[in-house]
Amino acid sequence: MNVSRRRSPWRLGAAGGLVAVLVAGFTAITATGAQAAEVLLSQGKPAAASSTEAAGAYLASEAVDGNTGTRWSSVFADPQWLQVDLGTSQPITRVELNWETAAAKAYQIQVSDNATSWTTIYSTTTATGGNQSLTVSGTGRYVRMYGTQRTTGYGYSLFEFKVFGETTTPTIPGGGSLGANVVVFDPSMSSASIQARADQIFAQQESAQFGTGRYVLAFQPGTYNGLNIQVGFYTSVIGLGQNPQDVRINGDITVDAGWFQGNATQNFWRSVENISVYPVSGANRWAVSQAAPFRRMDIHGDLNLAPNGYGWASGGYISDSRISGSEGQYSQQQWFTRNSQIGSNTNAVWNQMFVGVQGAPAQGFPNPPYTTIPATPVIREKPYLYNGGVFVPSLQSNSSGVSWANGNTPGSTIPLSQFYVAKPGDSVATINAALAQGLNLLFTPGIYQINQTINVTRANTVVLGLGYATLIPVGGVTPMQVADVDGVKIAGILFDAGTTNSANLLVLGPAGSNANHAANPSTVQDVFFRIGGYVAGKATNSLLVNSNNAIIDHIWAWRADHGNAGTYGWTINTADSGLIVNGQNVTAYGLFVEHYQKYEVQWNGNGGRTYFLQNEKPYDPPTQAAWRTGANGYAAYKVADSVTTHEAWGMGSYCYFNVNPSIHADRGFEVPVNAGVKLHNLLTVSLGGNGVIDHVVNNTGGPAQGTATVPSYVVNFP
Repeated sequence: MNVSRRRSPWRLGAAGGLVAVLVAGFTAITATGAQAAEVLLSQGKPAAASSTEAAGAYLASEAVDGNTGTRWSSVFADPQWLQVDLGTSQPITRVELNWETAAAKAYQIQVSDNATSWTTIYSTTTATGGNQSLTVSGTGRYVRMYGTQRTTGYGYSLFEFKVFGETTTPTIPGGGSLGANVVVFDPSMSSASIQARADQIFAQQESAQFGTGRYVLAFQPGTYNGLNIQVGFYTSVIGLGQNPQDVRINGDITVDAGWFQGNATQNFWRSVENISVYPVSGANRWAVSQAAPFRRMDIHGDLNLAPNGYGWASGGYISDSRISGSEGQYSQQQWFTRNSQIGSNTNAVWNQMFVGVQGAPAQGFPNPPYTTIPATPVIREKPYLYNGGVFVPSLQSNSSGVSWANGNTPGSTIPLSQFYVAKPGDSVATINAALAQGLNLLFTPGIYQINQTINVTRANTVVLGLGYATLIPVGGVTPMQVADVDGVKIAGILFDAGTTNSANLLVLGPAGSNANHAANPSTVQDVFFRIGGYVAGKATNSLLVNSNNAIIDHIWAWRADHGNAGTYGWTINTADSGLIVNGQNVTAYGLFVEHYQKYEVQWNGNGGRTYFLQNEKPYDPPTQAAWRTGANGYAAYKVADSVTTHEAWGMGSYCYFNVNPSIHADRGFEVPVNAGVKLHNLLTVSLGGNGVIDHVVNNTGGPAQGTATVPSYVVNFP
């Protein structure tokens, strides 16, 4: 949002030859042996081919990209070849070929150190295509498939060409120190010393909106008295107990907006989790806007979501939390609360939504603008760090209230020894080798330059970022992609687009994913995307979801409208869309997607459900034609015409065309008109009359316009 205008030491066992060493309250793991491990060598490496079927398409690189939805295809002639450059000469143990129908009947697998003289390590004249896994033995820098006879009249076509090597190397160790930027407090420390360290970090981070600092303030179980922990940018405050009650703060954990003259609309990128708070005045203040999750908190009193003086504030997120008093919305223009328990709720502005919240106000939209859903259909709470390792909550269906109401949250613990603990400067090759070895992945606080794709290929892998760990792609790579497997959990990461355009920043499932993951869906939680602001970032799309049954639980995808000089502008930080959903039966809670230049959310899969959307259209179209020809701009939320089943609740889209206030948008939301596509509780707003949204959904709903900043509503569509 453009905020200027508004708003006892423990020890791991030594299984597998690993020795545990206590470091700063956590555990460092040192490898003492080696193991043979098969490693995928070819993915993402340079590839070449004798020919391609069409100019600019079916390229050699598409057979080594890990995506079974793309392929290399040759011209219709013999012989033809495809080769991959591994970079250095390496032992080769296995080759996998995933053929399209146009396959090779006769071919050889060859290796070379110079791409000129070749040695054959496998040969056949009776292949029938399909998926082939070939055990081979040879050494070379270059590996190629050399085809001499086709199975069809067409060319040769490979979805994937994978080369594996088995190397005996030291086991990549799990565990490790979490680094100096995870600051651990314990009850034996004086309140004064804790307060001084927290204040020191806050002084650095209070207004460092586009700075490089990243911090976690972690509290060991026990009681702490007389603290007021103020939370600045890129700072996470967490309790290290199993449950919120294990860490008690008699005091406050505060976010206010003094740094911005009482305006909280730029209080982004900060979080609090897994603590019980007994506020000094009876009310704890948490005046935030986007990317500021409030999870697993136990507030003994009120929670005030507005800044001191009730200045502007613009949307946030609460889950799995208990507030004994009132959840005070006050000046918050919109807010999303899920699976929580509250004593009451105070006030409403435009779009306040409650899903699975005990004590929530009754449905009243649009007056008051409450959208209340009694139960959450399917959710798994976010994994979190605690003294046992990382706790992974269980999947819940038709749930309400907090997950820890009757004792420990149901779920399981993954010890830290089963995580590769990444630090800034670690190579992606090492990270991928650790993932291939079977480790989970934990990013310690900091900024990571990602020069090749991080590939998450194992079911149930946890990828957890601490302290707004930030991944910046280099050279236009997609920084992370996930295979079409069960139960992957991605949480707590900020993807910050690099200066060379990336097609996507996070991909969940390759194109064409078709597995059913209903019993164990993958989740994306507290994952944030930024295009511009810090650097002049570019990404065509931010989050791409191809896997079925995925759960999106709180994202902020933001094309920057302000930031460091030279990092934003209509032709500078370019980005078409924030979220594209191709998977079937995907569920989203708490979508915040803003300022993208085309359809900001594109939903192409059937069976989708969205609970809450906060959107602002791009501020900066210079002219109507520059935004779109043939229509006035793009809808914020587009359900594809081919979709037959979709439902969404509590969605708002706002315009603030401050570069050219004469700009119009035809509509806020655009959907096919059929009985299976249903939208509920929609609104559009023109902020201060800067531009017009002519209709709410399709051609229904009056214009949002005028300086009075009055919403236009549609309660049900159709």
